[in-house]
Amino acid sequence: MADTTQTAGHGPGSGSHSGGDPSRRDFIYLAAAATGVVGAAVTVWPFIDSLNPAADTLALASTDVDLAPVQVGQSITVTWRGKPVFIRHRTPEEIKSATDVNVSELRDPQKDADRAKKPEWLVVVGICTHLGCIPLGQKNSDPRGEYGGWFCPCHGSVYDTSGRIRKGPAPRNLEVPSYAFKTDTSIRIG
Repeated sequence: MADTTQTAGHGPGSGSHSGGDPSRRDFIYLAAAATGVVGAAVTVWPFIDSLNPAADTLALASTDVDLAPVQVGQSITVTWRGKPVFIRHRTPEEIKSATDVNVSELRDPQKDADRAKKPEWLVVVGICTHLGCIPLGQKNSDPRGEYGGWFCPCHGSVYDTSGRIRKGPAPRNLEVPSYAFKTDTSIRIG
């Protein structure tokens, strides 16, 4: 009879499971990791893509506003890109109050002339720069704070008649969106 026993680790079909070819093992690990990364990206991409603005939002990239019906001293609110935009037809007193400010004393120094393309019209995004609340001051009955602009009741930020932060925790002035006068009594925001 023939001896069919072989010494462990020797002969055909026997291989050491603890050793193996290191370059082959590294390739298998890298291929598995790459497959996992690609699989994760394919799984997560629909969620990431859903965070892009909807088509109807992109269609509202610009908003036209007729200013003719807005009386001196009156404010209106329009929506642009889902945000409230405050448009105020300022009185001569509000304009004087805004231009007489010593800009070097402001937390976020901006001249009124840099914020209003025409002195009688102020256009600002109506979102407090502290925590994103909507300040009061659009209605004549709203509190406007000691500077006559807007008052955010959430944490007490006070803005002047140019939308500049004057008091409270807000770090910046109310944002001025990009806008242009189409005529003397109409603007396009965006």
